[in-house]
Amino acid sequence: MFKKLPISETSSKEKMRKSFGLLLLCIACFFSDNISAQERLYSNQFSLADVQLGDGPFKHARDLNIETLLKYNTDRLLSPYLKEAGLIPKDSGYKNWDGLDGHVGGHYLSAMAMNVAATQNAECKKRMEYMLAELKKCQEANIVNHAGWGEGYVGGVPNSALIWTKLKAGDFNAYRAAWVPWYNLHKMYAGLRDAWAYTGNSIAKELFLKFCDWGINITAALSDEQMQEMLDTEQGGMNEVFADAYQVTGDNKYLVAAKRFSHRMLLEPLSKNIDNLDNKHANTQVPKAIGFQRIGELSGDAGYQNAGRFFWETVTNNRTLAFGGNSRREFFPAMSAAADFIDDVEGPESCNSYNMLKLTESLFRINPSVKYIDYYEKTVYNHILSTQHPVHGGYVYFTPARPRHYRVYSAPNEAMWCCVGSGMENHGKYNEFIYTHQHDSLFLQLFIASELNWKEKKISIKQETNFPFEAQTKLTITGGNALFNLMVRYPSWVSDGKLQVLVNGKPIKIQAKPASFLTIKRLWKKGDVVEIKLPMHHTIEQLPNLPSYIALMHGPILLGAKTGKENMQGLVANDSRWGHIAGGKKLPVSKAPILLQQNVSAIVKALQPVNNQPLKFITPGVKMANPVDAVFEPFFKIHDSRYMMYWKTLTDNQYKSYLDSITAVENERLALDAITIDFVAAGEQQPEADHGMEWKKSAGGVFHEEFYRNAFDSGYFSYNLATKGQTDISLSVRYYGDETGIRKFDIYIDDQKLATESLGGKWKDQKFHNVSYSIPAEMLQGKEKIKVKFQALPKTATGGIYYIRLLKKAP
Repeated sequence: MFKKLPISETSSKEKMRKSFGLLLLCIACFFSDNISAQERLYSNQFSLADVQLGDGPFKHARDLNIETLLKYNTDRLLSPYLKEAGLIPKDSGYKNWDGLDGHVGGHYLSAMAMNVAATQNAECKKRMEYMLAELKKCQEANIVNHAGWGEGYVGGVPNSALIWTKLKAGDFNAYRAAWVPWYNLHKMYAGLRDAWAYTGNSIAKELFLKFCDWGINITAALSDEQMQEMLDTEQGGMNEVFADAYQVTGDNKYLVAAKRFSHRMLLEPLSKNIDNLDNKHANTQVPKAIGFQRIGELSGDAGYQNAGRFFWETVTNNRTLAFGGNSRREFFPAMSAAADFIDDVEGPESCNSYNMLKLTESLFRINPSVKYIDYYEKTVYNHILSTQHPVHGGYVYFTPARPRHYRVYSAPNEAMWCCVGSGMENHGKYNEFIYTHQHDSLFLQLFIASELNWKEKKISIKQETNFPFEAQTKLTITGGNALFNLMVRYPSWVSDGKLQVLVNGKPIKIQAKPASFLTIKRLWKKGDVVEIKLPMHHTIEQLPNLPSYIALMHGPILLGAKTGKENMQGLVANDSRWGHIAGGKKLPVSKAPILLQQNVSAIVKALQPVNNQPLKFITPGVKMANPVDAVFEPFFKIHDSRYMMYWKTLTDNQYKSYLDSITAVENERLALDAITIDFVAAGEQQPEADHGMEWKKSAGGVFHEEFYRNAFDSGYFSYNLATKGQTDISLSVRYYGDETGIRKFDIYIDDQKLATESLGGKWKDQKFHNVSYSIPAEMLQGKEKIKVKFQALPKTATGGIYYIRLLKKAP
């Protein structure tokens, strides 16, 4: 178990080391005129202003993103903050994701700050400063208008007064009824921190620290047990921002707060190298791990350090797809549910990778290992870069791995998804991790066209490359002279003995191995040139826990293939609640292309380059069932199209058996989808929030890798489901067949009883059953949506409710 004190006391040596670290923090806060705020938080990073992007896909993405950002209305983003502060908003707030009002405003502030630092864009600077001025008014107004709880507050959480007044007193009812309040607030905490960290804005720093003090005060009376109960609800990276406040000020109260905001449910197993992530909401957990790492980094607490490190290792090694993303339907699936990646259209979420990259940067500060850069590179190219539309700049929420499906994109001023918020930031910091420094060493980590101004060494460096479309890069010292170690990354995807490095035209002897750094120490002077040859080859990556599905890689680049443009409903999403899901027709998995080979390695050998089209390949020698004229190309270049990312691979004999087994199951699933009007996956966080869940004496869980929700002793839970005006429909509910005891409950449609159900001993088997209840037309007449409620009878329980659908009559 973890101590509740801010710093564990393990030894005198440890105490001295931590005291010295605190002294360094204080010194850094005092002698800071010559370094950027960003470098004060992240000691190995260069300021964004010191790394300029050169021409290439990343600069294009950054510049397009600025154009997209400037289409948003700052007064609409600020509206929730003014409203909750008791001020009159200057414009209406954005709709979509009602109940989470305010979260995108924090992301937007971060994005403005990043682009001010990276490009000195005057309009971004104007907007950032305007937002800070308005937020300062909100913080000041909260002192007057919410004297009992509001000093320091600068949040846009709807119904703030009730939520925080009650929470301060230990009553969590309003807090639980709201949509993830701390997660919402965390985005503005991070926005204020970033506005200071990236630009040095003193107003942002003042607002941030006062907001941190508010967070400490509002939870001061809560016991540790109540804190942990509170943290059962998604909270973003609250522990991280308090750790950052500790580094900014050196004040130990913020480190205490960071530990109080750390969720032991995740912290304690991870610290012992135990993976307990199955069926947990993925992006709820990643920010916690970032906070664990930051606390460990700043305090020296080995438990926190190990939790952050092990989380990264188990996610990247066991739960990550070939393009760097993870999760399906926003959750980490268990090993037995790996097929969900193929079946579902809600693939890895962009926010997950956004946060995993942040964790990766933090871990590299402690241990500059190439494994972190290899993952970072894979994810930046294949996931992050692919989540921006290259023409209109829209953002992607889910990236399906399902064969022959597609992605949808946001439109400015329409959808306010979480991945819109993180997407605003993603494309503004591509220059953040190309280079880092430590002592007298410069780490060359990413092969991206750029120019570095290393002020400390009074030296400037230009990197020229068209990577990955060419397998090389060139560094030129364009100004200054300095003695330092150039640490050249030897990527894991370059074979042993194949890396070539020339300094001023002369090859150097390389003893380094793949997944390490090559050290070149010399007195560097203006005009020196370093040429690096990075030969790439083809490899295969299997889908985690489902090895019959493979992805094809060229170096770190995922190769996908376009498969058509039919039925891509909602390609540019509107403001609908579920517009972030690619809801067009699911093409049968059984009819997707299948690679037929006795030996999978033969597929790699069969890839042939297309003449005069870099990074495009064909496979003329590969036998294919359900064949398509596939051209393999970088996945990040595929847009506005259905695609293949993973390919089923079978021998001829396996293929025959596969067809027999899959067709019936697939046809049944597609037939059910065709008659489904609306559905909710009970027990899953996002679908329940999407359907306006209300509940009392209810809990969710997982059984046989399926989520469920139940209620007990007169408790209930309800969802709002769309009927689309239809009246000839039924309610389908999924139950498990081996419920025992008294499991009796009523089902209501808009407070009219539809049925009474009793599950105890009903089937006495160990399988799932879908039960349909016909809904009388009079309960549906004139309605576009209905409330479906499950009410436990007194002193009994509902049993597990696993999946709920409204079904129209089959044609």
